[in-house]
Amino acid sequence: MRIAHLIFVHKSPLQFERLLMKLISINADIYVHVDKKVDINQFVFLSNNPNIFYIQNRVSINWGNYTMVKAILSSFEEIINSKIEYSHINLLSGQDYPLKKIEDFESFLSENKGKSFIQSLSIYNEWHNSKERLTKYCLGDWNIPAKHSIQKLTNWIFPKRKFPTDLEPYGSSSWFVITPDCIKYVLDYLKMNPKITHFFKYTWGVDEIIFQTILLNSHLKETIINDNLRYIVFENKSPHPKILNLNDAVKLIDSDKFFARKFCMDADSKILDYLDTLLR
Repeated sequence: MRIAHLIFVHKSPLQFERLLMKLISINADIYVHVDKKVDINQFVFLSNNPNIFYIQNRVSINWGNYTMVKAILSSFEEIINSKIEYSHINLLSGQDYPLKKIEDFESFLSENKGKSFIQSLSIYNEWHNSKERLTKYCLGDWNIPAKHSIQKLTNWIFPKRKFPTDLEPYGSSSWFVITPDCIKYVLDYLKMNPKITHFFKYTWGVDEIIFQTILLNSHLKETIINDNLRYIVFENKSPHPKILNLNDAVKLIDSDKFFARKFCMDADSKILDYLDTLLR
């Protein structure tokens, strides 16, 4: 069994290198998408390692907007087109970090072949504060002056958007572990349903919705476990995860998750030192 890690990174090269070293394994390949806005050379570590690949079709990502989905989809396509058979693809950010040895993660996935691990909530029945994402226009990827004012005016003038399909919308974390079968299904579905693609292009936080919605309305629903295997904390309704520090050490270990986010070496590197000690 072979797995792939797909890491999205745009800052903190030294922290990224630290994560990279924790993921190296004879049973895994590592793919890295470096945001097109930044110099890729500062992230090219261990480039002579035959199991580390840098995504060629890089995308300039605007946080919370469709460019993030575009980057994920194009990266998935590169991984699929490699013709290497993977059991799972693990989607990570450069500010994630493992809580267990990578061998334990690989053993877990080996015991769960054919299963994807994606956190999800029903937007209509459980994740109520995300409903506006489906009814309001988001112009975040538009590269024009005063786009936020135009977006506000658009939502004031035009009626609320309507979901262009009878799919039940789901969403939650945009970080997950997914099988190639699920990836191929999403890629094919979006190519065959341009109206859905167009709708999602104007949806804020779409990376937290699009994969769950398509897959949980498909025949692959039964293969998806509602757990993304990550420890993430949101506080005070912030759209950004809490920056974890040494005070969170006990909760991290007790979580029994395989990964956690969000870490920042500049804010607190001691928590990473602590985790390294445990992993050794």
